[in-house]
Order: sequence, then structure tokens, then C-alpha cells
Amino acid sequence: MRKYNIPIFVPHRGCPYDCVFCNQNRITGNLKETTPLDVTNTIEEYLKTLPKADRNIEVAFFGGSFTGIPVDEQSALMERVTPYIKSGVIDGIRLSTRPDYISREILDNLKKYGVTTIELGVQSMVDSVLKAANRGHSEDDVINAVQLIREYDFSLGLQMMTGLPGDTNEYSIETAKRIIALKPDLVRIYPTLTIKDTYLEKLYRMGKYTPQTLDDAVILAKELMLMFEKADITVIRIGLQPTDEINENASVVAGPFHASFGELVESAVYYDLITEQLSNMSRKATVFVNPKEISKATGNKRSNIIKIKEQTGIDIKIAGDKSLAKREVRCTCY
Repeated sequence: MRKYNIPIFVPHRGCPYDCVFCNQNRITGNLKETTPLDVTNTIEEYLKTLPKADRNIEVAFFGGSFTGIPVDEQSALMERVTPYIKSGVIDGIRLSTRPDYISREILDNLKKYGVTTIELGVQSMVDSVLKAANRGHSEDDVINAVQLIREYDFSLGLQMMTGLPGDTNEYSIETAKRIIALKPDLVRIYPTLTIKDTYLEKLYRMGKYTPQTLDDAVILAKELMLMFEKADITVIRIGLQPTDEINENASVVAGPFHASFGELVESAVYYDLITEQLSNMSRKATVFVNPKEISKATGNKRSNIIKIKEQTGIDIKIAGDKSLAKREVRCTCY
């Protein structure tokens, strides 16, 4: 059964802080307030495009901190989803919020309206990084929120960022370890982008903030992804979704943006898998992978093939083999 989200953005609603990296209007591409009628209209439009069977659909309230909105406004938005849940057309609601905006009263209300998944914007589990980012919450707030959510029957997602002010690769690895200890059902990994009209842009312009390079961000995200997967935690996204605003020709001032960032990370994994098998190979080899994985194994603009030639002197070609699973690699010399 395939899962689908119907995204509904509530930019910067409910958030009392201006995180240094945040401009939700630009990130979400939504410049106006979302009304209950907008919820209904968005659901109806998306349902026209989704398959009629073998599907699991959640209405996803993304953007600001949903549980920081006044409760009556939260309820008014969620009420528009209720008829679809009761009829079985939609399976639940997911939302993103802050760790310090979780309480029993809030969770009771979310449960009442059929919320199934809560994602917390953790960003870091290192207090000095959280302070530098002006997050307004601490690691303890995250731990307390997770413990409370676990008392209810919600699926739990935790979102982390890399490359924040004051952050290091070591801090990001430590954040991942602490997130793993909390045993979420899913995670997202977002390399920090410098967006127009944010305090981070000011820091960058003043030379007080140095963003990650694309290569460094990919290598770190690869390590984090493999850590989560080893712990049986699903990584549902790596990198921000490109939009009209989130691209190099619009609001992204600096940082490791790539329209297919997640694919770059997967390609980096394949590079390691392939080179490990090529260590005793001759000058030419065919690398077999699952046909669905050929583009990842080849790399963006044939980057893996080119890099392997430069690093090892071995010419390779990538071919498909349906008997191989995802990330299973077989090499043959010729």
C-alpha cells in the first residue's frame, strides 16, 4: 500500500521565535493565511489526482508550529478533515510542531480529530547549537515531548538539521545518536540553507556564518542516513523539497542546495558499495544493480563513473539485474 500526503501549509503560525534560518513564507511558498475552506479545497483537488485504491492518505499540516495555534483554530482546520476520515477516504492527519508546544491537553485534542502522526522539529540535540539558532527550546524539551507523545497512539517523527551556526559534524552525529535513543518511527534530515530575509543571511553576508559545501553536506547526510537505517528508523526525506522559492534562482542565497539532494546521498552510498567490490578488479568492470537503482548507482551526471575512473583507474558500466535488491551490488571483470 502506497502512502500519500495532502500538504496544507500554515506558515509561521503558532511559532513565537524567529529561528535564524527560518522564513516560512519563502520555504513553503505560501504567503497568505490558511483558512478552513482552504483545507477542504486542497483536499478535493488532491483527491482528484490520487489512486482510488491501495492507498493510505494523511492530510499533512506543515509549515509553522501547528500546536502553537490557538486551540479553536487548530480544531477549525482539523474539523474540515473529519468527514473524509469518517467516510474512509482519508486515513488520518499528520502535523509538524515544536517540542515545547506539546501537552496532555494538546494531545487529547489532536487525538479527538484523528491525528495519526506528529513530527517534531528537533533540529539539534545540542543545547549550544539550539541557542545559536534561536530555537527557544532545549534538548530536555525534546525528551519530555517524546515521552508524552509515546503515551498516546501516535506515529512519531523527528526532524534534524545539519550545518546550523555553531554546529559541527561531530555534533550532528551526536544528535543522530540521541534521536536514535528516543526511538522515533521516522526522521527527516535537512541540511541548512541560507534563505533570503533571514538572520542567517545577515550572518552570512557579514562573514559570521559559513554554510556547508554540497559535497560535505552529502557525505554527512549519508552517514546519518545509514545510522538511522541501521537502527531500523525510516528516513522519509533528506533535503528540502524544491519549490518556486526554494531553488538557486530564487530565495536560496547560499548552502548545499540541490534539486535532487536525496538522490546525491543515495549515489554516495552506491559509490562506497561499488568501490569496495572493485578493490581487486582489473581495469574494466560491469556493475550490476537493481534496474530501479541504476540512476543512483551511476550518479548525477555520471559522477560515480567519472569519480571511480579518476580514483581507481577502472572503467565501469552500470547494468540492471532484477534479482538484486536495493543497494545490492555485483561486479564482474572483463
